[in-house]
Order: sequence, then C-alpha cells, then structure tokens
Amino acid sequence: MSAFTPPKRLSLLALSLSASLLAGQAAWAQDDQTQAADKEGKVIVYSTTDTKAAAPLIAAFEAAHPKIKVEYHDMNSTELYNRYISEQASGSHSGDLVWSSSMDSAMRLATDYAARYDSPEIPALPSWAVWENKAFGTTYEPTVFIYNNRLIKPEEAPKTHAELARLVESDKDRFRNKVTTYDIEKSAVGYMLAAQDSKKGQSYWDFIKGVGSANLVLQSSTGTMMERVSSGENLIGYNLLGSYAETRAAKDKAIGIVYPSDYTLVLSRVAFISNKAQHPHAARVFLDYMLSKDGQDVLANQSELASIRSDVEGDNDVDGLTKKLAGVELTPIPVDSSLLDFLKQKERLDFIKQWRAAANK
Repeated sequence: MSAFTPPKRLSLLALSLSASLLAGQAAWAQDDQTQAADKEGKVIVYSTTDTKAAAPLIAAFEAAHPKIKVEYHDMNSTELYNRYISEQASGSHSGDLVWSSSMDSAMRLATDYAARYDSPEIPALPSWAVWENKAFGTTYEPTVFIYNNRLIKPEEAPKTHAELARLVESDKDRFRNKVTTYDIEKSAVGYMLAAQDSKKGQSYWDFIKGVGSANLVLQSSTGTMMERVSSGENLIGYNLLGSYAETRAAKDKAIGIVYPSDYTLVLSRVAFISNKAQHPHAARVFLDYMLSKDGQDVLANQSELASIRSDVEGDNDVDGLTKKLAGVELTPIPVDSSLLDFLKQKERLDFIKQWRAAANK
C-alpha cells in the first residue's frame, strides 16, 4: 500500500511552509532595506528630545549600523513644527524622521506628511500607539506633580488634582506665586496636556480655578519648573513629564514626585517618517531600531524614557510602570486623529481664553 498523508496533516504542512516562506521573504526584505540604508549613509532626525537623553539611542544605533550616521536636530516643539512646515512648502531639504513629545502637533504633521511604513515591530506595540502605520508612539511617560520636599512634607503633598486645588485655596498666602505649570500659549506640550486634561469635564475647570487662585507661575520648559521648585522659589509644579522629573529627583533630593491617583496622563513621543525623506531606507531602519526591543531597552535604561513595549529589561516599561503605580489610573493619550480636535484655530483660541479666565491669568 502506498503511504497516505491525511488532508489535515497536508494542510498543517502547507501552513508551516507558507509561514516559513513569509518569514524568509520578510528577512530578505529587511536585509535589502538595510543594504539600501547603508548606501544612503545618513538619517536626519528632527526631535524635541534633549540631545543628552537621545545620545545613548544614537550611539547604540550607530554601533549596530556603523555605515549610517545620525544627524540629530534638537528643537523645541514650536520650532520643529514651523521649520518642518516651511521646508515642506519650499521643497528644501528637511528631516527624514520626526520625533516629537508634542503629540498633537506631531499628528498634524503626520496627517499631511507621514509615509506609511509596516514596521515589523508593530505587533509589540499597544494598539493605541499606532496610527495607520504612519505615526508611532515610542515612549510611555506619565505626567506628575513635583514638590519641594524640604518645604512641603510628603504627607502634605497632594495625591489628586482636587487635593492640589484644595491645598492652594486653603492657604493662598503661602502658595501665592508658588505653583507652576506650562504656559499653554508658549509650550505646545503644555497646551496638549491641558487640552487632554480638559476632557475630564467640569472637574478640570474647578481644578484650574483652584490652582489659579494664588496666581499660577507659567513657564515654557520643564527644566525651568524643576529648577524653581528645587530652589524653593516655587513649591509645587504640575503636568511635568515624569521621565525628566525622575531623572532630576535621582540626583536632587529637594524634588519630591507624585503620580496623581485620580488619573495620570501618559504621553508618548510620536515618530513618523517623512513622505519626502531624502534617506527613506535609513529612516525606516532607524525607526525599526527605536521601536525594537534593543532600542527600547536603551531608551528605558539609559535615556530613562519609559518603554512603550512590555518586554524590556527592568521595570521602566508599560508593564513595570503599571505594577509600580498600582492604584493610579494611568491614562495613555492615544496616537490618533482625536489629538487634532483642539488644534483648529477657533477651538484653540476659545480654549486658551477659557483657560486664562479660569486661571485668572
């Protein structure tokens, strides 16, 4: 009798062969892309991430891809947006890849200028961090309150937004000119965080009225706020990026940190590849590395920017922070078109007007 392979076994064998072929094709495609990227020899990155924080990622990438050099441009979010728009309009050379902490303005750029790229790293990312395979969340950064722990006892430090508002209102003389946050007209990140906060409804506007009752001090940068809280010139700051605050607090014992338990917004720096990139293959290779386990390990453990993945070493990733901050309502800001809701000119002007009225500014 001749041997007979049951149909089910044949089907499984065919599926296995098909999967192997697809995996092989994907590997060949990645190899071809890497070779093309090597020939391009450079990737131009426009970013809002401090050069110091980005340096370990750049060094690791260049070590893994020695034929590709990273030309890194560190700008504030408004400068990046205006420069990129101007260069696209004029047809002049621009960034191959944009990497911005201002999620809403990055999404506005991505809507018009991002190239679609089916990165092999997408399955490792949360679904809320990927928009149409064009824009990608790269970090997982909760926002925090900071306070001067020499002048405010840890047990006195507010644990929720409502507690912070009540603390300020209860002793306006003590907290007059002592609470700081972003100037939402000058800081794109500050505006985006305030807009996302406002989705909490009336409780947000009550919060702004409370913290604004003793004359809020407005700043355009996280660094300035941390300096002033550390010195005691200000006592409390809110809506600061936790990644920067944790780095500062590790070296500066005057800084205390609170992850507000009622809700904590989580920001993710958005990256996209320009559809007019001069070095498109190098941009794809750089994005893949940034999103890969190796790249995310560098971001989490050397750059101290928490990983968007859940499988890196240590606890500075989605799973690690979720466990560490058990009891805190972590609220990721999704990478999607809802970020554009507050960027329409009328909506933006109306929001700023309402915010200034509530904050008495």
